[in-house]
Amino acid sequence: MPGSVRVAAAQIEAGQDVTENLAACLRVIDAAAEQRAQLVVLPEFCNHLSWYASRAQAHERATRPGGEFLTAIAERARRHGIWIKINLTHAHPDGTTGGTNFLFDPAGEVVGTCDKQTLMGAENDFLEPGATVGPVMETPLGRIGMYACMEGVINEVARGLALRGAQVLLNSLNSFALDEADLHIPVRAAENKVWVVAANKVGPLLPRDELPAIAERLGVPPEWLHGAGESQIVAPDGTVVAKAPRTGEAVVVADIDPTLADDKRRPDGTDIFATRRPELYGPIGEPPTGRRRPPGAPVLRSAVVRDPALLRDAVDKGAQLVVMPESAGDPAALAAALDGTDAHVVTTALESGVPTGLLISRDGIVARQPRLHGRPGDIGRSSETGTPSETGTPSETGTPSETGTSGETGTSGASGTPSETGASGAGIVPIDLEWGRLAIIAGDDALYPETFRLAALLDTDVVAVPYDAQEDWELALGLPERAAENRLNLVVATPIDQPAAILAMTPDFTLWTRWEGPFTGRISTPVRTDIPAGEASGAAEVAPAQAANRLVSRNTDLVDGRPWRLVDALTR
Repeated sequence: MPGSVRVAAAQIEAGQDVTENLAACLRVIDAAAEQRAQLVVLPEFCNHLSWYASRAQAHERATRPGGEFLTAIAERARRHGIWIKINLTHAHPDGTTGGTNFLFDPAGEVVGTCDKQTLMGAENDFLEPGATVGPVMETPLGRIGMYACMEGVINEVARGLALRGAQVLLNSLNSFALDEADLHIPVRAAENKVWVVAANKVGPLLPRDELPAIAERLGVPPEWLHGAGESQIVAPDGTVVAKAPRTGEAVVVADIDPTLADDKRRPDGTDIFATRRPELYGPIGEPPTGRRRPPGAPVLRSAVVRDPALLRDAVDKGAQLVVMPESAGDPAALAAALDGTDAHVVTTALESGVPTGLLISRDGIVARQPRLHGRPGDIGRSSETGTPSETGTPSETGTPSETGTSGETGTSGASGTPSETGASGAGIVPIDLEWGRLAIIAGDDALYPETFRLAALLDTDVVAVPYDAQEDWELALGLPERAAENRLNLVVATPIDQPAAILAMTPDFTLWTRWEGPFTGRISTPVRTDIPAGEASGAAEVAPAQAANRLVSRNTDLVDGRPWRLVDALTR
């Protein structure tokens, strides 16, 4: 057992001068060693800006085994007796160029490498994505996994490493997005209950002489195209235990206990890995098809209501979709409150021992979503209770369409009979309404990134989330990230003693296109309307149509860009 380990995250500026970039890397390695760090993580593309005239130039300027750059890093590892993780553009013997992670041991030997699996924007013009999963390395410091930047903006890569046993994840970034530091980095620690050590760049991420013209084309101030810094070390509960400044070369250190990552339990005892349903996650590993449905309505008025007596008032004020906490009231009474309107309300009820999400109109219950995941004390698994169809849609009741909808007037039941596990759902049951497609992800199902990914693959626009949180990260990081990484609008209703939220998609999203509003530095963070604890209701608009735009940058789709060939750890 490794016990306490001192780790460091280092941030540097790296331009087009390889010699200067190497000197910066060596400086921060030396600084980390002076602080007695045993492991130091450096940013992505430390050898050269990720900007080239051609694919051939990228290959020519990339590092090579035995070359000066890698030799110098290995020498520093030996000199200080330190582990070093670094990411470089690297020339492979087959003529391709990768965004390659290297882990050096204290003897200066490379003990692990892997190429970035999901490339961002222009990186697709110069690099080849990784064709294999990265290793989980057993070291004296604990079990270590590596990833880089865009791989942390979606969940699959970090999730796969954690499921394969990694305790400490090392993330190298080359990003100007502010939401890396306050959302994407810490959520990967919290949702997997692992440590994350993340190092980002500072300074311009594009050639200095071209920066003003590029910024003008994008309608973005040039200073926003600098690395966002804030390199950090995050604990398994999502707490940031050390963070570097927004600007300037820096090294931050923290003492961590990797074995804390072996406990995957929530406060109620739920093991968030043992209760996964891999047999339901198969579509995540299927080839991308692109979105097949047209965009939904531009605007949907939604509300969170935590007192049934206020339901009619919310509808009278224009709410078309109301989400209430779990077990919020008698479905017949809720339907009566909608009399004379076209609004819908979502809550849950216990049906045949299974917590079930309900969609209710003035005519009563029009769709059901049985819970997919079990809880402490559940017996076995529910895979024997029914086999999901290719789209994860039940077929016993209603008439699902080819894309897996139940139809507004049908009743979508679970496939199979509820088992003793309290989780009988065979998949997400999306519902087509006049403003777009709705999915219900209720209760503990909202803990699992895979659940929301399945909803996105079914072209969902809005997700209703009746939820009871247990840990701070679930509302602060988890659900905002589910919206961000899938481009899903979320309406989250919690008990009145917890904060609730409405998370809406933004119209400004795709990089390398001119933004309509002021650029804030946050790329995929949803617009958040909070309903504080103690408040019985709150309302906000969401944007169903914006769920159709998943293109974060040129050639980089948040959903179709998942490394679908490399998700066996998630689906087996």
